[in-house]
Amino acid sequence: MLTKRTFLSVAAGSLLVASVAPAAAQSRRYDIDPAKLPPAVREVLERYVEILRGSDDLDICAERFIAIAGGGLVDEDGKSLRSTVKPYSLKKDFQSIKLYADPIAITRVAKLRPSTSGFGPSAIRGDQYKIWIDKKKGEGGRPAPVTIMVPQKHETIRSPKVVRIGSF
Repeated sequence: MLTKRTFLSVAAGSLLVASVAPAAAQSRRYDIDPAKLPPAVREVLERYVEILRGSDDLDICAERFIAIAGGGLVDEDGKSLRSTVKPYSLKKDFQSIKLYADPIAITRVAKLRPSTSGFGPSAIRGDQYKIWIDKKKGEGGRPAPVTIMVPQKHETIRSPKVVRIGSF
């Protein structure tokens, strides 16, 4: 039986883990030279930024983004964005891209261990590249990451897909 004290200890332990995990994710342990970013991954990154900058409104941006979105950003059919993507993370990036260097300036790249992103038929597994983009000269704030996954051994998905956004 959980007592109030036990519950608080468990909750506090969970809080400790949650507060340590983001710091570990920012570790430079997996960093690679930005010049070694695979060309196909860089192309998808540049296309994402072009979609953000070149779309007249958020609806058009979302329609164009579906082609390069993957993993947890898309529904199981892989043909539509999850309902929370457009009004939150995509909207944030769409509104804030004007604060970032044009052309993009990559400050850091981390090649993360293979992992899985998504659900059902649209779930992909592969190496992830977390790529930090710098702000414009004179803009305050830190570089922001975009994560792109290179699918491995998927039946239909062959090209890299953007799997994490919303930090711009």
